[in-house]
Amino acid sequence: MSKAAVFFGTGFEEIEALTVVDILRRAGIETLMVSVMDQRHVEGSHGIMVEMEMLAREVDYEELDVIVLPGGMPGTKNLEACEVLMEQVDAFVAQDKLVAAICAAPSILGHRGILKGKKACSYPTFESHLEGAQVLQQPAVTDGNIITGRGMGAAIPFGLAILEKLQGKEAAQKMAETIVYDL
Repeated sequence: MSKAAVFFGTGFEEIEALTVVDILRRAGIETLMVSVMDQRHVEGSHGIMVEMEMLAREVDYEELDVIVLPGGMPGTKNLEACEVLMEQVDAFVAQDKLVAAICAAPSILGHRGILKGKKACSYPTFESHLEGAQVLQQPAVTDGNIITGRGMGAAIPFGLAILEKLQGKEAAQKMAETIVYDL
């Protein structure tokens, strides 16, 4: 069975983070909610407080199949400031494991040189941070082991793209039907 971790920093975009958690858990994928803030309660960019299951330093990264980075401000900056998480993002990319980022968070991948030669998307004002990428204006873009999403309105297609990568196109289509989402 696949295992995912969604990382939360203070100022995360609530819908982007929690939509992915919801879709993956509905599909039976063990999905951890992880704080990069050294505290188990993390406040979103719109004042919604969410309780995490663990801290970034407590995760067994070897068990994970995907790292998910939601956007939001200053959530994205808090993710990028977490050295433990950034080391793991680099390790996942080196091992060709799945890394997914949405909204402002693909900028992290751009800053790390991960998007060079890849197709990617992000929130429009962060497209200049997608260094070396072919920037697309699509809700979600999958290129190899990297999935990117544009923003809050793309949270469902982004979550479904992750599900498709983990369980196949049929599973993603079935989930879209289940949640009454037209692909």
